[in-house]
Amino acid sequence: MSLRAFLYGLLFAAAFTPVARFFAQRFGIVDLPDQRRKTHARPTALLGGAAVFGAFALTVLLLRSELLGGFLLQKHLLGLLAGSAVLILGGILDDRYRLRPAYQLAFPMLASCIVIASGIGADYVTNPLGGLIRLDLWNITLFQNNGVPYQLTLPADLFTFAWLMGMTYTTKLLDGLDGLVTGLGVIGFAVIALLSLTPEVGQPELALLSMAAAGALGGFLVFNARPASIFLGEGGSTLVGFLLGSMALLSGAKIGVTLLVLAVPIMDVAWTIGRRLVAGKSIAEGDAEHLHFRLVRGGLTSGQTVALFWMFAAAFGGAGLFIRGREKLLALAILAILFLLITFILRKRAHERQADQRQ
Repeated sequence: MSLRAFLYGLLFAAAFTPVARFFAQRFGIVDLPDQRRKTHARPTALLGGAAVFGAFALTVLLLRSELLGGFLLQKHLLGLLAGSAVLILGGILDDRYRLRPAYQLAFPMLASCIVIASGIGADYVTNPLGGLIRLDLWNITLFQNNGVPYQLTLPADLFTFAWLMGMTYTTKLLDGLDGLVTGLGVIGFAVIALLSLTPEVGQPELALLSMAAAGALGGFLVFNARPASIFLGEGGSTLVGFLLGSMALLSGAKIGVTLLVLAVPIMDVAWTIGRRLVAGKSIAEGDAEHLHFRLVRGGLTSGQTVALFWMFAAAFGGAGLFIRGREKLLALAILAILFLLITFILRKRAHERQADQRQ
């Protein structure tokens, strides 16, 4: 059943992507190279996220009866699709008109609120040292409709909002090399699908939903791998993290495994934000100091850098299926040490190159 969802997503994305590429080129919605951060050889079509979303949404609609056979509710699917559609709309507008950061931020915020309103969230998180940490401590009734209260749950809803925004912006900021985010998305959704099929979780419906997303990204990856003929664009780069974050919550707050899949990108984003704040720069200002750019400047090819990120995601995400509690903390600690070590080596090499150039 999960394989069928993957194949549907794959085939639909393979069919929709050339159409998205045609319209992007027809209306000038392309990414222009600048030889600093954008080193592709020629103007490249954006709007890839629209093709991915279309493939995912159509697969969900075709498999709707099977998806709703268990714990998934119709409001969950509607929330996911509506929130995703908001991101794609905002992405298309940004790709076409280059929106200011404040306007860009509005779409992920609205999408996250839609998902929370649909009932997706984390009422608790697993304490890696044992037990659970409850997040549904206070309920605030906002209004009632036909006797049904609509409530804000604290701090659960705030945690969910922060989690979704963080995941959304992690993949957005990571999208700098051909196929990087797309491949990480395929790996992340595959890991969530496998986790959902374990006896401890037992959620085959979520495995089906995750494999639909993995298939949609897999079909797009054919066109997005180096040399890419189309990019995810703003909508697609945010969509990957948004769906990963949402499905991590749907899988019973299995946030730890998703953190392991995206640990290196998350650390890079945290490092980047901290570095920009220390330097007095805007955190929304793009630069070429992300880890993947520095690895390329350090001597790796783009393909090798992408493969390295994929390898870390697959290895630690796969390990997350078998380890529990404190072992996950240990795995995250190992990744943090590796990240700091790589960062130190790259900075040292950069300083050495600058010293050589001054001589």
